[in-house]
Amino acid sequence: MTYPAHPVGPGGEAPVDTVDLSEYTAEVITWTTSTATPPGVREPNHVAIVEFDVDGEPVRAIGQATTGDIEIGDEVEPVYCEELRDPDAGIREPASQEWDGFRFRPVE
Repeated sequence: MTYPAHPVGPGGEAPVDTVDLSEYTAEVITWTTSTATPPGVREPNHVAIVEFDVDGEPVRAIGQATTGDIEIGDEVEPVYCEELRDPDAGIREPASQEWDGFRFRPVE
């Protein structure tokens, strides 16, 4: 299992399936807060590395957290966000990229 998805697997084989991680919760492995962010990225930007347990397989992902009020070991869930960055603030043509994705929110 790989994240993000790749056209070729670790052994050279083609991927056989995908898993929707938004249906799972994860554990915070580590996190940080960036106060010097790239253009269009919120400041401060809380970023976490989290680990999902998908049918006994660990899958780690990195992404924005919804809050800086998290700790190592916390349980989080992915929540959809239409714009992770401001499309008008970057140097690339806004139509050339996707701006949506997921942030990790603590499970209450």
